[in-house]
Amino acid sequence: MQFDIFTLFPEVFKPYLETSILHRAVQNGLLRVELHNIRDWTSDRHHITDDAPYGGGGGMVMKPEPVFAAVEAVLGAPPACPVILLTPQGRLLTQQVVQELSLQPHLALLCGHYEGVDERIRQHLVSDEISIGDYVLTGGELPALVLVDALTRLVPGALGDPDGALDDSHASGLLEYPHYTRPAEFRGWRVPEVLLSGNHAAINRWRRNQALARTFQRRPDMLARFKLNQADRDFLETLSADPNHPSAGEEA
Repeated sequence: MQFDIFTLFPEVFKPYLETSILHRAVQNGLLRVELHNIRDWTSDRHHITDDAPYGGGGGMVMKPEPVFAAVEAVLGAPPACPVILLTPQGRLLTQQVVQELSLQPHLALLCGHYEGVDERIRQHLVSDEISIGDYVLTGGELPALVLVDALTRLVPGALGDPDGALDDSHASGLLEYPHYTRPAEFRGWRVPEVLLSGNHAAINRWRRNQALARTFQRRPDMLARFKLNQADRDFLETLSADPNHPSAGEEA
């Protein structure tokens, strides 16, 4: 998968892109990220990329000329791939949106800054707008990294476990079940016996019940959209009747 990222602060990206899963994906040829400094396409000696808003008000607005020049120089006119603006006004990033975007082999990410971008950028250059949450950040650099990370996890071969992304919270429609590793006992707290049993059917049911329980307790809104089977319904009825139920603890 390829990303072209247009930003005023390319130095923000390099440490994260050179670490862990993203770094391995780049090394293995599964991920390509090109960083483009919008200031390189300014035409004045001070490399000005923002100006005061027409009509008054606080803050500064990113100018259209360098943004259009940067994107069109790299991607052509019209751009050869979708151009996504990272903005609090965009559609909310969910795992379903990540899965939708993962079908695109090439994406351009435009990082807003200051008070935002000139509206003509939004109207005539951008093809999609994404927000990572209902809050405001200084710029679009961190949201762009979030999007790159989330999408890279869905690139075949990027994770050590080929099915790893399928079990992640939200990927299946439920929050993820809890994980344990060695030692089997720590400070008197033991790993649930079912995980040590070698009974894979029991382990799978335990994990399913744990995922259901966590979702029921923390994000019950997700259950309304999740396709439940009869065993799921029976378990949730038990959980609803007894809030102190051990959340499927050792059950098969």
